[in-house]
Amino acid sequence: MSAQDREPIPLSALQHAVYCLRQAALIHLERLWAENRFTAEGDVLHAVADKGGSRKARGARRVMALPLACRRLNLAGTADLVEFIPSPDGKTAFPIEYKRGKPKLHRADEVQLCAQALCLEEMTGRPVPQGALFYAQTKRRVIVPFDAELRALTENTATELAEVLASRQTPPPTPHRSRCRACSLIELCRPEAVGRSVRQWRDRMLAKALE
Repeated sequence: MSAQDREPIPLSALQHAVYCLRQAALIHLERLWAENRFTAEGDVLHAVADKGGSRKARGARRVMALPLACRRLNLAGTADLVEFIPSPDGKTAFPIEYKRGKPKLHRADEVQLCAQALCLEEMTGRPVPQGALFYAQTKRRVIVPFDAELRALTENTATELAEVLASRQTPPPTPHRSRCRACSLIELCRPEAVGRSVRQWRDRMLAKALE
């Protein structure tokens, strides 16, 4: 099956894959999900953005719940908000993603936003140099430049996740204390228990090979 024939990868899956590739596989391959306070707050925030519609503000056209797709990376999803800002040679897209909480130490949110930019570039044929993350806790936009490093991380994540989904194999856990503690899937994932089982199996296989 070619990449074009496969089901598109949701843009939100890239956020999960950057945070933890096993988490992404559990959600998007095994179809497991569990709510916690963080996911519930995020659902409430996105319910506002998902109403859709278009209006003008300060000369820019603002489109909510805009469907996006990128055939090259086999991605699809919906942008919370895209502002189309007038420029001398046309209109430049500026994606905005709504998030609960505050800016994070990892780059999962930035990757999801950058993936939206890659979709917009393919759809409009125009460069999308930057976007913004709006965090509910701080009520401020954080401008995100789509530089070469972030673009490479986003494309590599999309490729890596596509390979996992195509293999139909969920990766073993790589426990990370703070991220595992905040993950709504920790009880379903059981990273410490699974990690021990994997290590024990590996040790048994190695011992047999050396016999």
